[in-house]
Amino acid sequence: MEEQREALRKIIKTLAVKNEEIQSFIYSLKQMLLNVEANSAKVQEDLEAEFQSLFSLLEELKEGMLMKIKQDRASRTYELQNQLAACTRALESSEELLETANQTLQAMDSEDFPQAAKQIKDGVTMAPAFRLSLKAKVSDNMSHLMVDFAQERQMLQALKFLPVPSAPVIDLAESLVADNCVTLVWRMPDEDSKIDHYVLEYRRTNFEGPPRLKEDQPWMVIEGIRQTEYTLTGLKFDMKYMNFRVKACNKAVAGEFSEPVTLETPAFMFRLDASTSHQNLRVDDLSVEWDAMGGKVQDIKAREKDGKGRTASPINSPARGTPSPKRMPSGRGGRDRFTAESYTVLGHLWPSSIQFPCPPLLPCATGDTLIDGGEHYWEVRYEPDSKAFGVGVAYRSLGRFEQLGKTAASWCLHVNNWLQVSFTAKHANKVKVLDAPVPDCLGVHCDFHQGLLSFYNARTKQVLHTFKTRFTQPLLPAFTVWCGSFQVTTGLQVPSAVRCLQKRGSATSSSNTSLT
Repeated sequence: MEEQREALRKIIKTLAVKNEEIQSFIYSLKQMLLNVEANSAKVQEDLEAEFQSLFSLLEELKEGMLMKIKQDRASRTYELQNQLAACTRALESSEELLETANQTLQAMDSEDFPQAAKQIKDGVTMAPAFRLSLKAKVSDNMSHLMVDFAQERQMLQALKFLPVPSAPVIDLAESLVADNCVTLVWRMPDEDSKIDHYVLEYRRTNFEGPPRLKEDQPWMVIEGIRQTEYTLTGLKFDMKYMNFRVKACNKAVAGEFSEPVTLETPAFMFRLDASTSHQNLRVDDLSVEWDAMGGKVQDIKAREKDGKGRTASPINSPARGTPSPKRMPSGRGGRDRFTAESYTVLGHLWPSSIQFPCPPLLPCATGDTLIDGGEHYWEVRYEPDSKAFGVGVAYRSLGRFEQLGKTAASWCLHVNNWLQVSFTAKHANKVKVLDAPVPDCLGVHCDFHQGLLSFYNARTKQVLHTFKTRFTQPLLPAFTVWCGSFQVTTGLQVPSAVRCLQKRGSATSSSNTSLT
């Protein structure tokens, strides 16, 4: 009995679920019926409006052409009537002269004959009949106002409902990725004069090849594109690839998307390593702010341990550039924080095959991937009120007490706004004063194999300084700030202007030994 009850309960539950599904479907069908009525009324109204617009246009054209015929007829009638009136008057005058001449001829024995003959001769000379053109001024041919609407009639007979546009075809050969911009070019497989605009969608991904159905990144939409190409500008390439697809739209309907394509967007991407930065630096992803209280306790202990009992600035401290007797760190996981007056933070790079952020199902990097080849570019904007700021590169072996530019393990541009304002290039404790305005945003270009480290005004791409050397170890982006803040921009490609400057050799190049 209990089994039968349980079976009946299951049947009841199944029926209830099925009934709910049927009721939902019935509601959906009723809603669709309402939509059919509403949508059919809408398209019928649109159709009548379109035809009415066409009728109105044809009526306007008809009225205009009829007016042209009437004006031409009136003009010709006026000219012909004037010419007819002139001919009639000339004929009457000529007939009078003819009658007078006949009468004079019959009275030739009269004494007045010579005088009369002379008058008739003068009258004939001045007669309108002999000064009148006997050619019609206008033609009676009106064939130039004839019409033939056979072609237009065929076009009207070909009127039909708007077709669904075909899917565009993206032209990879004409598309371009450069200067953190993507220019996408496409074409229609068949000519379609009814296309009103195009819709472009794109998204970032770390996966090569055809786009996957599921991605963490959403499709970004750009509508209202009138041409068959579009350029996305100001992009940040924080992932290795971008997916693109395009669809064509006419006034009524959108077509299917094109076959999606994947373009590689190579760029230099890193984060700031908060785990080894100085305690006085508050690191938030790609921004850093100096905090006077951030590492107060740690700094006091470090100074006591190393025999430093006074407070020193990072500019005038006698300890600057003095390597710590402590062990040199060997790996990111085991290195100590920068301390004392080395207010330093290093870049923490992701493997080139896994750009930040890490894609699903792939492990994030646990160690540093250093700059050991190729060209790389990044930018940094610092707070102008910062008392001291530096940007450059360093070997991974840079000691925790060492400051940028104070040892052979680092190269940097340094801005000092404390006590004495200066803008300098530093390496191996040697300094070169730069004769250039200090920009608010600096660009850094590192060509590892060529041994070039160049600094630019990020806005104008003016070269500020170039180190030329031979890098013997892999590099990391390096930054320092005291009583200030800065923000780094990564995911950038090497700008074309920078490449051109390097190729032309117009950059101001200095060897390390020239720094004094």
